[in-house]
Amino acid sequence: MKKIFALFLLSALGLFAQAETVKLGGRGTLTVFIGDNWSIEAADFGDRRIIKITPKGTNVNAHGELTVTFPETDRFDTKARLKMRVEIDAMKFAEQSVEGKARAKEFSLGSGYGYYCSFTDPDLIGKPPQEGNFKTIIVGIIRLAADVVVEVSINADGFTSAPYNELLGA
Repeated sequence: MKKIFALFLLSALGLFAQAETVKLGGRGTLTVFIGDNWSIEAADFGDRRIIKITPKGTNVNAHGELTVTFPETDRFDTKARLKMRVEIDAMKFAEQSVEGKARAKEFSLGSGYGYYCSFTDPDLIGKPPQEGNFKTIIVGIIRLAADVVVEVSINADGFTSAPYNELLGA
């Protein structure tokens, strides 16, 4: 029986207007839900699927990306291993951030488990938004199954901004 995986990225109001379903071969599908003020573009590269989420208008400075991979070996069979990997991978952002350290937080998911780290660019604090230059970023990994892993990246101009929360699914 095929497994169906759903990752819900809902608008801040909890409403969604569009869905993108990505086929994962024999592993089922991944469906991304997002508000109608966003564009979703999915690409199949055989060994991975990349889903890019961008705003439709130019007045929003945010971007989300999901990279779905299919590891042959389950390197994240425990939450502790996944959390450690996320923190190690995030160190490159931590050194240049306000936070100074990678502290993984757990995603709230219906199935699977995952962690992410949040960072703020100290050079952009207090400055007006600049298109394509983001004040905040989160990077993380979600393990949906032993052979389905999703790398997550969300860029925005603040952790409390509406675009950030829409992408995160708050």
